[in-house]
Amino acid sequence: MNDEVQNTVHPLGVILGFDGSQQATRALHWAARAAQRRGLPLTVITAYTVPAAISGYSDPTTDLTGDSLARQGAEDIIDEARRYLVDYPGEVSFRIEYGDAAGVLIGLSTQASFVVVGSRGRGGFIGMMLGSVASSVPAHTECPCVVVPASYDPQAHSGQTLFSPSEDPRPVTVGVDGSPHSRAAAWAAAEAAVGRGTVLRVILAMPPLDAALIWYPELAPRDPEFTQRHRKQLQKRLRDESSRLLEHFPQLRLEQDVVEGSAAEALVAETPKSQLTVVGTRGRGGIASTLLGSVSRGLLLKADGPVMVVPQRFDQSEPPE
Repeated sequence: MNDEVQNTVHPLGVILGFDGSQQATRALHWAARAAQRRGLPLTVITAYTVPAAISGYSDPTTDLTGDSLARQGAEDIIDEARRYLVDYPGEVSFRIEYGDAAGVLIGLSTQASFVVVGSRGRGGFIGMMLGSVASSVPAHTECPCVVVPASYDPQAHSGQTLFSPSEDPRPVTVGVDGSPHSRAAAWAAAEAAVGRGTVLRVILAMPPLDAALIWYPELAPRDPEFTQRHRKQLQKRLRDESSRLLEHFPQLRLEQDVVEGSAAEALVAETPKSQLTVVGTRGRGGIASTLLGSVSRGLLLKADGPVMVVPQRFDQSEPPE
């Protein structure tokens, strides 16, 4: 999909949840650079609510546009974002929404190319090791969601100006397992790699069998070539997944690797070496009703770099939009 059509279908472009925290500012910088790189509008959103228990707000019909303290606080926060982006050369808009922060972002995700949040914040938009918004939004958005960690340093990733996308030799990395979710992630990762002019590193994890042997002793290797045969099977699966990508992205530069260890551990180890690490919401090991699987959740908890979580809304039987 070209940028003109994409901007029509997704008029909000890159949307960023901002609560004024230091982590939200880091995420704002990442989102601004990403929007500029893709030629997309940037939409900065702050959400607020008025708890019913607060004295003076007993009326069930809260004035959403009035001068309530909560609304004034949201105005102050959005002004912080305006000041930070004063020299930003791209198209940017600012919105104050009434409602739960995660719910606001999820609801607007249908109009966005992707959503960006910080890994934690003040407790409104994003508290704890992985905030409630950063853990719930990637599981429910209709578009990819990028979670920017506390380790992200805007100054280290700036070009000639604060928001200019700088050259980065590191690859975009994606974890695959042959599931529809991982194929959606691989497609989004390929788009990101092509757009950044970098290599796409496709990895497939080969978990150790030791733990499984307790319950399934018949899986114990009967000869020293067992592990090698298993690796070759995974390598073939990886080649098949990569070939599928190259059919649609002939210009893509690919690097493939079968990595020993659990999928979550393998991906976490890739994050400091990658511009962006991409994963599906869940994979083959996920319970069907689980929206955010153990791999994607484990990756978000420990990542040392930006992580994109891609929902399975992209139908891989046909090229996604």
